[in-house]
Amino acid sequence: MTSRIAVVCGGPSSEAAVSRASGRGVQQALIKAGYTAELLELDRDLPAALLAGDFAAVFPTTHGPLGEDGCLQGLLEVLGMPYVGSGVLGSATAASKPAAKRCFREAGLPVAPERVVNRAELDGLDCDAVLAELGPALVVKPSGGGSSIGVQRVAAGSDGAALRAALLRSFEVDSEALIERFVSGLEVTCGVLEGEAGPEAFSPTLIHSNAADWYDFKSRYGTGGSRHECPAPLPLERLGRIQSVAVAAFKSVSVRDLARMDFVVPADPDEDVTLLEVNTLPGMTATSLYPEAAGVAGVDFPELCRRLVERAKARPPRYVPDEVPLPD
Repeated sequence: MTSRIAVVCGGPSSEAAVSRASGRGVQQALIKAGYTAELLELDRDLPAALLAGDFAAVFPTTHGPLGEDGCLQGLLEVLGMPYVGSGVLGSATAASKPAAKRCFREAGLPVAPERVVNRAELDGLDCDAVLAELGPALVVKPSGGGSSIGVQRVAAGSDGAALRAALLRSFEVDSEALIERFVSGLEVTCGVLEGEAGPEAFSPTLIHSNAADWYDFKSRYGTGGSRHECPAPLPLERLGRIQSVAVAAFKSVSVRDLARMDFVVPADPDEDVTLLEVNTLPGMTATSLYPEAAGVAGVDFPELCRRLVERAKARPPRYVPDEVPLPD
């Protein structure tokens, strides 16, 4: 009997449209791999649909709040359904950029200096002092979410008013923002796939943004918005450093199965790379960065999805201890 797989996508997220594109991509790949795959929307009807569907496993392709931050994963744990990707802890940690950076720093990984600010602190924030501390150029990011939505750049020479305006735009996406020192260099990403031997890094990918001077939303998803080179045309020592940091980052935030780490790589070979973030549910269309890198490694898209599903199905169920009765 062909295994039935639920592919969950969408949901109440600014990245819902991107998620649905990933969902359709995974659904088609799973069908090519011999499964029966059904697309399900992340909404209040999802639990009933999952329970009624006789699914062997769930493949989340959700991006952003509720789907990537541990909420969906918690639901699947309660339902006792095996699923692809990180568990509740890893998902929640990686989805919070400040929390992930704390893990990176504890693991000794190379990150940019930062400051975390929430909306309630903005009125009393000395933005000029933050610029003096972290500048001269900054990047302001919503603490949660991805796809570069809400990310703002504050150019060198800007004043505190420009930083305040960037924070206000970021707060339209999330009530907490991460302010980082801007690091100049090449935009590189590196996928990690976990197998029986543990997590292994794919060849890093160099991203050329065509729609903007950085990898923004339009560059990511617009037609012809970017060009990718995998393996990245970098010295072997540089490639190895990116891969080793990617695997260490994967382990530091307790994620599993798959993830994609984003980097800035300075032109000066004496300067270390800068780790930006970890994506626990990277884009999964046939032309997305993660499946592209898997293909370069000899793992085509249907085989990639098959491996992830079979890994989820083989994972031991969550341990449930015996109930301890109340004393008389």
